[in-house]
Amino acid sequence: MLARTRDYQVCSFCVMDNSNPGVSFDEQGQCACCRDALRRMHFEWSPTKEGRAQLEQTIGRIKAEMARRPYDVMVGLSGGVDSAYLAHFLRRDCNLRILAVHVDGGWNTEAAVRNIEMLVRRLDIDLHTYVVEWDEMRDLQLAYLKASVLNQDAPQDHAFFSTLYRLSKQFGLRYFLSGVNFSGESVHVPLGGYPAMDARNLRAIHRAYGTMRLQTFPVLGSLSYVWLARIRKQIQILKPLNSLPYDQRSAKRKLIAEYGFVDYGAKHQESRFTKFYQEIYLPARYGFDKRRLHYSALIVAGQMTREEALSELARPLSTPEQEVRDKRFVAKKLGISLAELDQLVSQPAIPHEHYANNQMLYRANDRIRKLFWAP
Repeated sequence: MLARTRDYQVCSFCVMDNSNPGVSFDEQGQCACCRDALRRMHFEWSPTKEGRAQLEQTIGRIKAEMARRPYDVMVGLSGGVDSAYLAHFLRRDCNLRILAVHVDGGWNTEAAVRNIEMLVRRLDIDLHTYVVEWDEMRDLQLAYLKASVLNQDAPQDHAFFSTLYRLSKQFGLRYFLSGVNFSGESVHVPLGGYPAMDARNLRAIHRAYGTMRLQTFPVLGSLSYVWLARIRKQIQILKPLNSLPYDQRSAKRKLIAEYGFVDYGAKHQESRFTKFYQEIYLPARYGFDKRRLHYSALIVAGQMTREEALSELARPLSTPEQEVRDKRFVAKKLGISLAELDQLVSQPAIPHEHYANNQMLYRANDRIRKLFWAP
């Protein structure tokens, strides 16, 4: 855990605290994270009739443009609530021809698998599942744990977005509709993460600690990513839930009632590794409870009170018994002992930048874009 060098403080508006050194506060005690989210709200979130009308115009344009293609859009399906509700809305309310995309990195919960199968069957949509070769995924994830870096979900995320760009080229698709939404994901810590698409960093970490070649793992090089994503914009990523009065709790109830959706636990825990990362790795390594980000976003959206959030945070992330079960599962899956996993989790944190990376490339590209685009 990182040692605190300042008095403990919790935001006066949301529930972000200074367990993360990137969180700062103004004279009124409000954190920069929720202030930034409140500033962006008017531009990013339109849960109004006008927002819905604009979304329908966009969908009409997509249908016309993609009429000669086999699909209108791609949608990622993780088995989680946000992506499931998005697929439901786009198919049932908008009648879009959807190619659902799932990348299986070997960590799906049974609930997530069932949810995906149930959705594609009931919605009558096609599903493309890319199964990452397990020995390579295991080797890469062990390398990340040994590297002791922050973003342990990078291998899974990198594989997913690399697959999207490959499918985009294969099927001539230009639109990826994402379940990411302002109401549940608006709050971020400045410099609080590390981009999964830095392929040079991924390769450097694997080169330092991996034991086998990544022959099939879908790596998308940094230059290719900048070209495809930021310059050519081969895929346009849209967030339709930001144009709806979307509430995850209401969406979950609807999915359960209409599809028999299986609840898998907290946000993003449809992956067993992400559950380990959020409930064990981050608290142990960084002393940070990721629930604070989600609850703070809900407070900004007016979907949760600060008092409700503080009450939820007073409950432990997990029980000691469940934590041991989760660690045993991860250790066995990775082929190491529980003691080895505990040792890896207890290592001092090391910045991603300690390893070769392409952040200068991304920053240069961002500066160039800002010359021609004003927020």
